[in-house]
Amino acid sequence: MAKLSGLYRPTTLPEALSLLAGDLDAKPISGGATLVAMMNAHVIEPDALVSLAAIEELRGISEQSDGALRIGAFTRHRETASDARLKDTLFVVRDAASQIANAVVRNMGTIGGSIAFADPGLDYPPALVAADAAVELASVQGMRRVAAGKFFLDWYATALEPGEIVSAVLLPKPSKGVSRYHKVARVSGDYAIVSVAISRTAGAGTRVAVGACGPTPIHSDEADALLAKEASSANIARAGEILVGLADPVDDVRGTADYRRTLIPRLLERAVRDLERAQ
Repeated sequence: MAKLSGLYRPTTLPEALSLLAGDLDAKPISGGATLVAMMNAHVIEPDALVSLAAIEELRGISEQSDGALRIGAFTRHRETASDARLKDTLFVVRDAASQIANAVVRNMGTIGGSIAFADPGLDYPPALVAADAAVELASVQGMRRVAAGKFFLDWYATALEPGEIVSAVLLPKPSKGVSRYHKVARVSGDYAIVSVAISRTAGAGTRVAVGACGPTPIHSDEADALLAKEASSANIARAGEILVGLADPVDDVRGTADYRRTLIPRLLERAVRDLERAQ
C-alpha cells in the first residue's frame, strides 16, 4: 500500500466535503471493505483518506414526512437488511442487503461505499433500480439527486463528479405490493453471476432489473409492461428475451457470457413466480 499523506476524521459533512474539494486525489472511506482491498492491490493509490465514520448525518435510515425513506451513506448492510420499514415494494432492497457476502462484511460495509464502487456483480445496484430509488450526491456546491438507473454509468463508473460523495440513498414511500431479489452465485455470499430484482405494486406496475450481465443494471420499460400486464409464461419468456437482448456480459471466473444469457430468463421466471406465491 502506498504511503498516505494523511487520514482525516471530520465530524461534519461540510468539513468532509471541504477536505475532498481541497485534495482531489484524496478518497472518502466508509466501511473500507472494498477500498482497502483495492489499495492493497495497488489498483488505486489515494493521496489521503477522509473518513466518514464520525459524521452522524450519514448514518441510519429515516422516514421522511411524505413516507419516503432516506438511507444514510454510512448505514451498514446489516442495518438495511434488518429494517422492517423496507417492506412491500421496497423489500427488494432489504432482500439484496441480506445476501451481501457474509456477516462480517455486512457488519462493516456501507451502502454508500458499495454503490460508489459500482461493481456490476454487486447486490444493491439492480435492487435500487427495481425500487425506483435515487442517489443523493453531496459536494461543496450543494446536493443533487440522480435516479439509480442513471447513477451507474459503466464498468466501475458512476455519476459522481470530483469532490462529490454519496450522501444517501433515497427510496419512495413503499406501496402495497411485493418485491424480491434473486441471484445465482458460485457459493452463498459471492458476487452474482446473474441477479434479478423485481418489484410489483398491487394492481399496478412492475419494475425488474438484471445485474451482473453488463456494465450497469439492465432495465427495460417494455419488459416491465409485459410483466405488469400478465405474468403468463409467454409474457415472461418475451420479457426475458428483451432483457437478454440488452445484456452485455463478459466471460470471467464466475461464468461465461453465454451462461449468463442462458440464466437471465430462467432466473426471471423464478423471481416472477416467487412474487406470485408471496401475494
